[in-house]
Amino acid sequence: GVEVGPQPQGVARADVLDKMRKMVKHGLDFVQLFNEGKEFPPCTIEVFKIKEKVDYPRNKNGEIIAIIHPKLQDQDWQPLKNGDPLFLTLDGEVIPYQGNCTVYPTFINEAAYYEKKQAFVTTEKIKLTAKHLRSSVS
Repeated sequence: GVEVGPQPQGVARADVLDKMRKMVKHGLDFVQLFNEGKEFPPCTIEVFKIKEKVDYPRNKNGEIIAIIHPKLQDQDWQPLKNGDPLFLTLDGEVIPYQGNCTVYPTFINEAAYYEKKQAFVTTEKIKLTAKHLRSSVS
């Protein structure tokens, strides 16, 4: 599957559609080249691995009591370090990130995840290495 975003629910954005088309085209190009017997050398790529789902702060009745801090809003895939602003309570108190390592949040404040009790997801940046690849079909 290919998911490209963020974009609001029910909205079709030309720039996001263009990115999705390019991703699908690259995937199909790879399959064609692989099927033609092209050899791909070893490579390393940085990826983001999901660590945990983070909910909004809630009261004892399960009601949200803080919103995403303005400095975190629209900062998907940007580093979040211990002490950085995370949430802002309705009375103006900043709730900082308390973690022992830098994480990279994504899906920040997306409407589709409110009902899932998810303010954002933390990810960690890791490197994956692929060995050389060649089709065995001649």
